[in-house]
Amino acid sequence: MKFFIDTADLGEIREALSWGCLDGVTTNPSLYARTGGRLDDFEAHMVKIAQLCEGLPVSAESQAKDVEGMVADGRRLSALAPNIVVKLPVCEAGLAATHRLASEGVRVNVTLVFSAPQALLAASAGARYVSPFVGRFDDVGEDGVDRLADVVACIGNYDWGGRNVDGRVEVITASVRTPSHVTQAALLGADIATVPLAALRRCVRHPLTDQGMASFDADWVKVVAAQ
Repeated sequence: MKFFIDTADLGEIREALSWGCLDGVTTNPSLYARTGGRLDDFEAHMVKIAQLCEGLPVSAESQAKDVEGMVADGRRLSALAPNIVVKLPVCEAGLAATHRLASEGVRVNVTLVFSAPQALLAASAGARYVSPFVGRFDDVGEDGVDRLADVVACIGNYDWGGRNVDGRVEVITASVRTPSHVTQAALLGADIATVPLAALRRCVRHPLTDQGMASFDADWVKVVAAQ
């Protein structure tokens, strides 16, 4: 399974890149807003991320609400850098825009997916990535992992050749909040997990690892003291 980082913060991206296990970046308007970004700096900021992550997919989201606006945004965003993926919501306008952009060779990440039918429609329209959300189901007392399992199984049942520029569809597990979400996504065979840096750090850490390191350090102190 590949790891994307879900952020628009350049410092967080640099840290994740330094670990050597980053495969891409996803952003959204909320994440950009948290950086204190301005509207007139949005595209320049996406270019900075794309350059920092050269060769890795970087999802930049359109905020247009109609087909023509989404298509115009998609063309403009995808032209900023070769590794930028256009992010669109799953809705009637989003599907139509995805179809048109995919026919032009633009890679699209269809987001806010909460059901298998939504994912299947997005893939049929030409999405290169579909992003089912997990954590938001937890917020309303439902099991997001079960919904993710449906999406992974349904997308994996079919050959998507010819639907988009790469002829394949990858499932991005989104709204990941815990190491358990990552584990479940990997067990289900999801292609990608996009994870905030805080959750990535939780994936690295374990109390038994901390205890083991502390024990090794204490014993090494004894070795040094005995010299």
